[in-house]
Amino acid sequence: MAQFSDRKITVEFKKALMKARQAKGLTQKQLANMIQVQQSVIQQYENGKAIPNGQVISKLARALGTRFPKIPKKKKVKSDD
Repeated sequence: MAQFSDRKITVEFKKALMKARQAKGLTQKQLANMIQVQQSVIQQYENGKAIPNGQVISKLARALGTRFPKIPKKKKVKSDD
Protein backbone atom coordinates (compact mmCIF):
# COMPACT_ATOMS: atom_id res chain seq x y z
CA MET A 1 0.00 0.00 0.00
CA ALA A 2 1.34 3.43 -0.94
CA GLN A 3 1.61 6.14 1.67
CA PHE A 4 2.33 9.80 1.27
CA SER A 5 5.26 11.30 3.11
CA ASP A 6 4.66 14.50 5.03
CA ARG A 7 5.12 17.65 3.01
CA LYS A 8 7.45 20.19 4.49
CA ILE A 9 7.49 23.90 3.88
CA THR A 10 10.92 24.97 2.67
CA VAL A 11 13.16 27.33 4.58
CA GLU A 12 13.32 29.43 1.40
CA PHE A 13 9.53 29.83 1.35
CA LYS A 14 9.35 30.78 5.03
CA LYS A 15 12.11 33.36 4.64
CA ALA A 16 10.65 34.74 1.40
CA LEU A 17 7.22 35.18 3.00
CA MET A 18 8.60 36.93 6.07
CA LYS A 19 10.96 39.12 4.04
CA ALA A 20 8.23 40.16 1.57
CA ARG A 21 5.80 40.94 4.39
CA GLN A 22 8.38 43.03 6.25
CA ALA A 23 9.45 44.81 3.05
CA LYS A 24 5.85 46.00 2.64
CA GLY A 25 5.85 47.15 6.27
CA LEU A 26 3.01 44.79 7.16
CA THR A 27 2.37 42.96 10.38
CA GLN A 28 1.21 39.35 10.31
CA LYS A 29 -2.25 40.58 11.30
CA GLN A 30 -2.40 43.13 8.46
CA LEU A 31 -1.35 40.52 5.89
CA ALA A 32 -3.85 38.05 7.32
CA ASN A 33 -6.63 40.61 6.95
CA MET A 34 -5.61 41.28 3.34
CA ILE A 35 -5.99 37.62 2.38
CA GLN A 36 -8.86 36.93 4.78
CA VAL A 37 -7.24 34.43 7.13
CA GLN A 38 -6.46 34.49 10.85
CA GLN A 39 -3.18 36.05 12.01
CA SER A 40 -2.21 32.68 13.51
CA VAL A 41 -2.28 31.17 10.01
CA ILE A 42 0.37 33.61 8.76
CA GLN A 43 2.39 32.89 11.89
CA GLN A 44 2.19 29.14 11.21
CA TYR A 45 3.32 29.61 7.60
CA GLU A 46 6.30 31.71 8.71
CA ASN A 47 7.18 29.15 11.39
CA GLY A 48 6.82 26.22 9.00
CA LYS A 49 4.04 24.62 11.02
CA ALA A 50 1.46 24.86 8.24
CA ILE A 51 1.67 24.59 4.48
CA PRO A 52 -0.36 27.00 2.37
CA ASN A 53 -2.25 25.55 -0.58
CA GLY A 54 -1.88 26.95 -4.09
CA GLN A 55 -4.81 29.32 -3.71
CA VAL A 56 -3.38 30.84 -0.53
CA ILE A 57 0.08 31.14 -2.09
CA SER A 58 -1.50 33.06 -5.00
CA LYS A 59 -3.28 35.39 -2.57
CA LEU A 60 -0.04 35.97 -0.65
CA ALA A 61 1.88 36.64 -3.86
CA ARG A 62 -0.71 39.17 -5.06
CA ALA A 63 -0.94 40.90 -1.69
CA LEU A 64 2.83 41.17 -1.38
CA GLY A 65 3.63 41.73 -5.06
CA THR A 66 6.12 38.88 -5.23
CA ARG A 67 6.62 35.28 -6.28
CA PHE A 68 7.50 32.52 -3.85
CA PRO A 69 9.71 29.43 -4.15
CA LYS A 70 7.73 26.30 -4.96
CA ILE A 71 6.79 23.96 -2.16
CA PRO A 72 7.60 20.33 -3.04
CA LYS A 73 4.55 18.18 -3.72
CA LYS A 74 3.78 15.05 -1.76
CA LYS A 75 5.83 12.08 -2.85
CA LYS A 76 4.51 8.56 -2.83
CA VAL A 77 6.46 6.30 -0.53
CA LYS A 78 6.15 2.59 -1.08
CA SER A 79 5.63 0.45 1.97
CA ASP A 80 5.95 -3.29 2.38
CA ASP A 81 2.31 -3.72 3.47
